[in-house]
Amino acid sequence: MECNVALRLVLMAVAVMFVSLPDRARADASVFSSRAGVAIGGYDAVAFFEHGTAEPGRRGHAVMWKGVVWRFASARNQAQFEANPRAYAPAFGGYCAYAMSQGRLHDGNPRIWAIVDGELFLLNNRGVHHLWQADTVQMIADGRAHWPAVLRK
Repeated sequence: MECNVALRLVLMAVAVMFVSLPDRARADASVFSSRAGVAIGGYDAVAFFEHGTAEPGRRGHAVMWKGVVWRFASARNQAQFEANPRAYAPAFGGYCAYAMSQGRLHDGNPRIWAIVDGELFLLNNRGVHHLWQADTVQMIADGRAHWPAVLRK
């Protein structure tokens, strides 16, 4: 009986500590945009950086990270991602960077993308890509102001 009471107290203390964490500390568990549980439409996140192209990943080269499946065109790309996934994962969880700058969520399109200062940004369509390119620095800053709070709207 005393063991149950002690266990309950410990669990309550852990729950209180988690709830009292600032939003930034909890933001690490951010949600990635995915279709059917697959990140960035099944495209290889490493290929954008290493080959400068949007390459479809393969089912045989996949890893689960942050609650979604990430696919890769090769075992080498998979290993690179596993060594440092934050270096390759798209900004704003793979949602459209332009929409994020406006405080909205829209899926990012892995065929419409840009790498800015070593960070991958996906956009939804060519029209918003054009708008985003007109003031990329400000759009990124505006997007960061909305991320990840926009997920709770």
